[in-house]
Parts: sequence; C-alpha cells; structure tokens
Amino acid sequence: MAVVADDDHEQQVKEPEKKKPESEDDKRRKKIVPGSLMKAIVRPGGGESKPAEGNQVIYHCTVRTLDGVTVESTRSEFGGKGTPIRHVIGKSKIILGLLEGIPTMLKGEVAMFKMKPEMHYGEKDCPVAAPDNFPKDSELHFEIELIEFSKVITDDLGVLKKVIEEGQSWETPREPYEVKAWISAKSGDGKVILSWTKDEPYFFTFGKPEVPKGLELAIATMPRGEKAVIYVKSQYYTESTLMPVVEGVDEVHFEVELVHFIQVRDVLGDGRLIKRRIRDGRGEFPMDCPLQDSLLHVHYKGLLLNEEKTVFYDTRIDNNGQPLEFSSGEGLVPQGFEMSVRLMLPGEVSLVTCPPDYAYDKFERPANVPEGAYVQWEIELLDFNTPKDWTGFSFREIMDDVEKIKGTVLREFNHVHPQDDEEGKEFANTRNLLHLNVAACLLKLGEHKKSIETCNKVLDANPVHVKALYRRGMAYMASGDYEEARADFNKMMSIDKSSEASAKAALLKLKKEEQEVERRVRRQFKGLFDKRPGEIAEVGTNDGQDDEATSENVEKDDLDNLDDQEERTRQTTAPPPPPGILSQLRKLFASVGLNRCTIL
Repeated sequence: MAVVADDDHEQQVKEPEKKKPESEDDKRRKKIVPGSLMKAIVRPGGGESKPAEGNQVIYHCTVRTLDGVTVESTRSEFGGKGTPIRHVIGKSKIILGLLEGIPTMLKGEVAMFKMKPEMHYGEKDCPVAAPDNFPKDSELHFEIELIEFSKVITDDLGVLKKVIEEGQSWETPREPYEVKAWISAKSGDGKVILSWTKDEPYFFTFGKPEVPKGLELAIATMPRGEKAVIYVKSQYYTESTLMPVVEGVDEVHFEVELVHFIQVRDVLGDGRLIKRRIRDGRGEFPMDCPLQDSLLHVHYKGLLLNEEKTVFYDTRIDNNGQPLEFSSGEGLVPQGFEMSVRLMLPGEVSLVTCPPDYAYDKFERPANVPEGAYVQWEIELLDFNTPKDWTGFSFREIMDDVEKIKGTVLREFNHVHPQDDEEGKEFANTRNLLHLNVAACLLKLGEHKKSIETCNKVLDANPVHVKALYRRGMAYMASGDYEEARADFNKMMSIDKSSEASAKAALLKLKKEEQEVERRVRRQFKGLFDKRPGEIAEVGTNDGQDDEATSENVEKDDLDNLDDQEERTRQTTAPPPPPGILSQLRKLFASVGLNRCTIL
C-alpha cells in the first residue's frame, strides 16, 4: 500500500522518532580530542571479530611511564598477581582510553596505548578511582593483551558465550524449536563431566527441561553451524535429561556445535495451530517468505488426525499431479492453511496441525472431512509471485495499482492476534495508519465517499483521532459538504491544541472554496432577481449588454466552468470538485433570503 502524504498536517501530526537515550559512556566519549589517545600494535591478533558493547573482555594490562618505568601490572613478571582483568563493555567502570581502545582490538592482539591524563585516571569525574601513588597527571603507556572476549548472555554474568566458529545464517532457535547439537562439558578446572560419544548429535526441544537452563539460553543465540564455548555458573546449571547436576562445581564449560534445528511455530500462540518445518527452503526467514498477498503454488496432502491417518486430498493424485494455485488474502483456502504458508520459504516442506475452526468448520468442507475434525497438512511451497515494486513508477501508475490492491495490507491484519495490551495498542495504531493511508489514496482517486467511510473506521474506534478528523474533513470539503468539513476541523482544535495551525489552514481553504462557489454562482445568475415584474433577465450578462443569453448559453457557460475546474483538479493535489449546480443555487438563494424559491 502506498503511503500518501497529506498536505502540511501530515508532517505536524506525525510523532517524533524516539532516539536512544545517550549513555554515560557516550557522553564521556564526546570528551575525546585528537591526539589524546594513540595506538601502536605490538603483536597482531587473529580472526575478524572485535569486542562490542555487552561483551566481556579478559585482558592483561601493564602501565609504564614514557621512560619505560613500570607503574603497575597484572602480570606476575612485573610484580602483579598474574590474574587478568575482566570487564563488560558498556556495563563495567573502566578508564576512558580503554573504553575507546579495547573495541579496536582482535583476540590475542597486544597493543600499546599512549594516553594523556584525561584519557586515564586524570579524567574529570573519572568513574574509576586511581590506585595509591598513581601518577594520574602524567602521560602514560598502557600495554594491553586481549586474551579473550565473549558474549554476555545474562546480565549477572552467570552465562557467557565465546564463539569459536561463526555460523551460517542469522536465524536462531527458540521455543518450541527442535535442536540437534554436539555437546560436551568440563568443570572450571578441566575435569570432564560430559562427553557425548553417540553416533548422532543430541536432540532436544526448546522449552523442555532437556538441557540446563543456562545452556539453553546460550544456544538460543547460536545460528546453524556455530561452534562456541559456553560458561554456565551454578545458578544456571539446572537438572536436565542431558546430565545430572554435579555437586561442588561452581562453573561448567560447555563446548557446543549447533548442527541443525527444526523450526516449530505456534502460529496462534495457544498451541492449537502448529507448523513444523521438515525440509528447509531457499532464502532467509522471514524476509523471503510470502508475507504479503501473493500468487502461490503449493503441493499438499491433507490427513485426518484419526487412528488411520486418512488422506482426504493429495494434489499429486487428486489434481492430476498439478499444484494448487491460489492468491493469498482472497479467502480461497482455509485460514490456518494460508497463515502457515505465509511463514514458509520457497522449496520448504512443513507439517501443519490445524484445529477445526481454522480448517474446514468455517470453510467449504470436503465430503470426506467430518465436521469438527482436526486435520494435518503436509505442504510444499513451490514458489510465489511477489507483489509489484512501485519504485520508479509514475504517480498515475501507482494510483491505478492502488485501486486494485488498496485492501491488501488491511487484509493481512486478519492474521494478527495481539497477545497483550502493549501489542494490542501497537496493532491498533498501525491499523489506523493503514486505514488513513487508504483514505488518502481514495481521496486522490476522487473516491470521496469511500475515503469518508474509511476514515469512519478509525473514528468509530477512536472518536478523537485528530489525523482521521483532518482526513475526513478534507474528503468532506472535496465532496462539497462544507458544514461537515467545518465541524471536523473545529473538533480537531478542541481536541489537540497542537493541531490548531493545520485546522486553521484547512478552514481558510474551506472559506476560499465557499467564496469561489458563491462568486461563480453570482456571476452566472447576475441580474436574475434584479428586474421588475414582467422584465426578463438574461442569465450571465451585465445590464446594458446586447448579446442574447439563451438556455444553451447557460449550459455552455456552466460546462466551461466545470472544465476549468477539472483542469485545475488535474494540476493540484487532491482538489475539491465544485458542488452540483442545484446545490450552488440553493446556497445562493439562502444567502440572499430567497430560500423559499422553487427551482424548476
């Protein structure tokens, strides 16, 4: 559905984009000036990934003066304890130079950072206290070795993940997906706790107590093919069918390779309509799915969920081997069938279990499917034709398409089921926006009545929706219903003071339209009521003019004026056509006190 701008009001009513709040670290970074932090690589690191916000970093640090005198160090050979530092970027308190410098490093890299005082403990309002006798007012060298960094899974650092080998895509498993993975486990001191030596990877279902809770949380961040080490503290090391809880172990290190997972989706959210992918398709989910209305080609086999698993239809047998072709959004297949196909990739095969109210109880039921029957469809999505892309199209081409598909997006909302108040609010706001975009398209197409009816759908649910009042007022004005338009614009101002400028501009435009109508009518019927009884007034002429005005001249004048108005309509955006001639006459007669006249 095209989004159509609606004069000046569209910009004024639109809510401002919400910006992410500026963090304290962001404010500190603004204080960095060129030359205050310099980096030299002493030993290159490996790989391509670097630490990011939310990662835990483990590093050794040695601080020296510019003359090479060691100030402090974590290394035992320089008087330290030999224990590296652990920090979480974006959460831990850290000096500004390392906050900026460590995210530039690769794993295993050793770098020398030359810092002016304001980049270490000499920073004004530094969140980290300087050690005793530390030369915080001096320019210093910080030698950093980045030993390791890992993704923080839980805020309390109870679960961490270190990626060993990147995965193949971005989709990750979630409840109730079915997962296959190679898993082994050791205690923090290296003692083997679990070694999966069977021929097949371990199979488990998300959401069930089949793996420790911390391990499941981490696997939920892994795409197919990823290898990782997952560090799980005792509070997340829960009992599971994979392994018992080992007493006295504070932390377990899991080595995991995610081999495969099967997408299982609870489409309705209540466990009744379940889609289980049994063969992967082509592309990325959900970007390459037919989420919008499309022409689809599918093979499917339908079964009853009885003991015999009776097949009631198979396109490969009952349709001469030809696939089913249908357009989504037209109600041509059961609702549960269409909702599931919209979540499939081309080439995918899925098994869908469907309740009767989303199968055939509310759809034309095959003769061999009893009422109230639960069914199962094995569906293969062969391909689909995507909706037209309007990029590069002219305005008229887009408007012609809008007339054909203006209800497409709104039909999509039949498949949306908000789960809570927050989702319900977001759903309602988006649906209202779509209705108003449809109304704007209809207004541009000259479908004023339909535009008003579409605005009413929003106002029925929310009578004080300012943008809907504005849009409906413009449609009323375009159709010549000036009093209704005026009422909507005045109501806007009474509801929302911020819309006053837009409403006043619309009222000014309305006044000009009324004046133009009155001027045209007075010009056409000038002198009609100025003559004494018995005299004949010539329509559209001035007193003293000799040319005769016949009824044919009047009709021609009126048509010429309408042609002029039509030409102006083509040159402006969503212009209001003039009211009918009878309506013009009635309004004029009322304005001059002749509202009791009868027009023959």
